Amino acid sequence: LGVIAGGEGDDAGRATLRRDTAQPVHRAAKVCLKAECLQTTGSFKIRGAMNRLSRIAPERRAAGVVAFSSGNHAQGVARAARLLGMPALIVMPFDAPEVKAAGVRADGAEIRPFDRASESREAIAAEIAAERGATLVPSFDDPLIIAGQGTAGLEFARQQDQASRTLDHLICGAGGGGLMAGLSLAFARLSPETRLWTAEPEGFDDHRRSFEAGERRSADPGVRSICDAILTPTPGELTFAITKRHVSGGFAVTEDEVRAAMRFAFQHLNLVVEPGGAVSLAAALRGLPDEMKGQTIGLVATGGNVDPALFAEILTSASA
Repeated sequence: LGVIAGGEGDDAGRATLRRDTAQPVHRAAKVCLKAECLQTTGSFKIRGAMNRLSRIAPERRAAGVVAFSSGNHAQGVARAARLLGMPALIVMPFDAPEVKAAGVRADGAEIRPFDRASESREAIAAEIAAERGATLVPSFDDPLIIAGQGTAGLEFARQQDQASRTLDHLICGAGGGGLMAGLSLAFARLSPETRLWTAEPEGFDDHRRSFEAGERRSADPGVRSICDAILTPTPGELTFAITKRHVSGGFAVTEDEVRAAMRFAFQHLNLVVEPGGAVSLAAALRGLPDEMKGQTIGLVATGGNVDPALFAEILTSASA
């Protein structure tokens, strides 16, 4: 597994291009990793948030925005709102990682906590937005959010073209599917021969199940995972309408495989990747199917906002 890591943006991606010199775990494929964990606010989410908020009419900006998120979309919206001079309120679960809540507060946004088990974040956000006359900013099921996330795909495909490579396959973690929808549209235009795959934690592999069924399916009820960033229970209606046309299927990975991928990224790539951001790497490290062997695989490390205590525990665990 030869890994090439790219950074933020076309120029930065070229400037930080580096080849892993650690002992390879196998030599079945060449893997190119797009490091969105190095993006502003620590994840790809700033792309969609900035695109969505920048399209709000000037006369509506004073009323602000309301969003709901476990953390990365929250930070993206908070940062975009601050840059555009807009107030923001984020509906976040009580158990959201403190590092993500701290990032939201640092950008001046207000947090309204909620209980995942007994409250609906969508209903709370919609009520507050209506009371304030604010703009509701969905985390994935929105055309402007999808278009913004898709810029990661435009960059990734162009970076491969500049390096005279073509990705045979692209694996990316999926929650609601906004990033995968954007990636799939970008690659359909710039690299239609690339096959796309989702990666998700076991029990929350609703995209994989939906692709197999041909219609939206839900995650197992009551399942918990350390991959807080991608625990959306079912694909978005709009995002699935896009991905079912362009995505070939999905992978499900275990918690131990996610932890191992986080250690690998830190030890061999000098990257801090959060659990939900490591699922694509986990899928590659577990062993690729025969159809991918000997080919060039693209991975997206979608975020790096991991709780410090959890990260320390994972790095020092007995299985490391």
